[in-house]
Amino acid sequence: MIGIGASGVVALSTDRRANAVKEALVRKFVSLQPNQFSTVGLGWDRPAEASDPDNGAKNRRVEVKGYPAEEIVGQHFIVENRAGGASGTVGANAVAKAAPDGYTLLVSASVHVINPFLYKNVPYDVVKDFTPVMLLADGPLIVSTTPSVPANNLKEFFDLVRKDPQKFTFGATTIGSASHLSIELLKRNAGLDTLVISYKGTAPALTDLMSGQIQLLADPMLSSLPLAQGGKIKALGLTSRKRAPAAPEIPTVEESGVQGFEFVSWYGLWGPKNLPADISSKLQGEIGKLLALPDVKERLRLLGFEPIGMGGDQFATYIRDEMGKYQAIIKDAKINAE
Repeated sequence: MIGIGASGVVALSTDRRANAVKEALVRKFVSLQPNQFSTVGLGWDRPAEASDPDNGAKNRRVEVKGYPAEEIVGQHFIVENRAGGASGTVGANAVAKAAPDGYTLLVSASVHVINPFLYKNVPYDVVKDFTPVMLLADGPLIVSTTPSVPANNLKEFFDLVRKDPQKFTFGATTIGSASHLSIELLKRNAGLDTLVISYKGTAPALTDLMSGQIQLLADPMLSSLPLAQGGKIKALGLTSRKRAPAAPEIPTVEESGVQGFEFVSWYGLWGPKNLPADISSKLQGEIGKLLALPDVKERLRLLGFEPIGMGGDQFATYIRDEMGKYQAIIKDAKINAE
C-alpha cells in the first residue's frame, strides 16, 4: 500500500468497501507526479509488491491517471493478492513475519484487532507482532431497517421490537466486523436479546434487509446510502456523533433515540514489529501529505470516510482503547471464539 518501495506485500482483504477505501490511497500514492512525491529514504532497491484486491493479477504495471508507478518512484511494482483466512489473517500473517525494513506493510480495517477475540488460532499477536504506523481514516455506518417497518427512528424501532420480539431479526455483514459489533452494541444499549445473523458479505445482508428477511442492519455509507436514498431501505441513524456531509438528511443514532452512541469503522497502517522509529516517522510524513491532498480527501468522503492521519504513538493508544471496547461488546454478547 502506501510507501512501499521494495519487495514487500500489502495485505488487502477482498471486501469491496475495504478495497475502495484502500485503493483510494494506494492508487493515489503510485500516481503522484514527481513534483508531488518524495521517497521516504528506505533504500528502495528491489521490485515492490502490492496486493490487488480485485483480481490478484501478478506482474502487471500499476498505473493511474496515465502515470506508471515505476516511472514515478523508480521501482517496478508487482501486484500480489494475499487475501484469505479468517478476516484477512493470511495477509496479516505475511506482514507479521516480514523483516521490519519498511518494505512490507499492512493496511486493514478494525477487524484486524478484533480477530483475536473471535478466533482461537490467529497465528500472530495483533499488538506485539506489529508496529502501528498511522490511523488512516474512519467513517460511520448507517443503521437501517426494511421500508415496511413502521418506525422512523431507532426509539420507535426498539419500541416495536420490545412489543413483539419474535417478529424481528437483526443482521451483520460479517462476523466480527464493525457492522456486527455496532449491532451488538445497539442491542446491549436497548436491553434486547434479538437474534443477529452474520452473513458472508454485504450483498446478501442488504438483499435480506430489502426483502424483509432481517429488520436491522448497520453498514457503511458506500453500499447503504444509495439504497437508502432510493427508498429500498430505511435509514434510521448514523453511528457517528455528527451528521455526514454526504447525507445530512440522516440523523445520528443519538438523535434517533440512543443517547451517547458512537461507533465507527476505521482503517490503519501497520508495519512488522520492531519497525525502526525513523522509518515509521518518514512513512507518517509521506502519508500525511497524501491524506492532505484535496482529491484524496474528496475521494474518501465520497466513500463515507474522513482522513485522520493519527501517528504511531497515538494510534497505539487508540488501538488499546478500541480493543477494550470490542472485547466488552463481544463478552456481553456471549460470542465465543471459534
